[in-house]
Amino acid sequence: MLVKDYRICMPLSVAEDILPEGFWLVQYQVGQLYMISKHSHEQSEKGEGVEVVSNEPYEDPIYGQGQYTEKRIHLSSKLPGWAQAVVPRIFYVTEKAWNYYPHTITEFTCSFLPKFSIYIKTKYEDNNGQNDNVFEDEDVEKEVIPLDIAFDELPERYYKESEDPRKFQSRKTQRGPLCEGWRDTFTPIMCSYKLTTVKFEVWGLQTRVEQFVHKAIRDILLAGHRQAFAWIDEWHDMTMEDVREFERVTQEATNSKIGMRFGDPAASGPIPSRSQPSSAPNTPLASDAPEFFLSIPKDRPRKCSAPETLTLRQKD
Repeated sequence: MLVKDYRICMPLSVAEDILPEGFWLVQYQVGQLYMISKHSHEQSEKGEGVEVVSNEPYEDPIYGQGQYTEKRIHLSSKLPGWAQAVVPRIFYVTEKAWNYYPHTITEFTCSFLPKFSIYIKTKYEDNNGQNDNVFEDEDVEKEVIPLDIAFDELPERYYKESEDPRKFQSRKTQRGPLCEGWRDTFTPIMCSYKLTTVKFEVWGLQTRVEQFVHKAIRDILLAGHRQAFAWIDEWHDMTMEDVREFERVTQEATNSKIGMRFGDPAASGPIPSRSQPSSAPNTPLASDAPEFFLSIPKDRPRKCSAPETLTLRQKD
């Protein structure tokens, strides 16, 4: 497995508050929920996108009241061409999340790839990402990856000038554009700490796939947080009740867009208990025959070599 600690700073605050002079501190959670719902709707189309299976209150014996969500991310057409030839036509990743703000636990699994999983433990704090003990209960070897939403490199397919924090300024809050070194001088500021574990314990493919998945996660986190800031004028005045209603309406529209039904009891079932993900099967020893999860028909010609990098095709 490969573990990385992503730290994404935002020119916001974790919780709502009003300073003595009347300056309103924006609640990051509202912006996060708004961004996820809007982004999922924009990226969905008939048969492809993010299907919401469940989104309802949940109570944890340790963290208390929270929100449980379950989604299916349908992405067959976004896989590389070589993968589309062997992956089932109906292919999706299951995302389960237990949100006890300011703590979130998220798991990604795929029934077609039983040895693949992503586990993300998130904590939010009002600082600029310098707390090295935020995951003190997690004794794992990890790489710390600070992400700068304004100046870190972003793949061209994600870039929009209107969402560039170096050019954007909020009409309602006057925040932005963000200048070099803003994380050391800007107030308010908060950080989303994401301890991310990727497992793909398949002989011969583990290192390449885990690194590839982490690269995709890094790009998605960067693009998503840029959008949350660039859309601040759309969600700045929302309460939690407002954004939950926006979530509900948008999710219904998104499910209709991809041909699914939201809130089908038969599809969702009971809320699963939150627990640490079970370990993936052990990687076979070098002397063992690898247990491949993909089999290529014998009559299909094989390429001499696999590509060095895998690129998901972006639809216009």
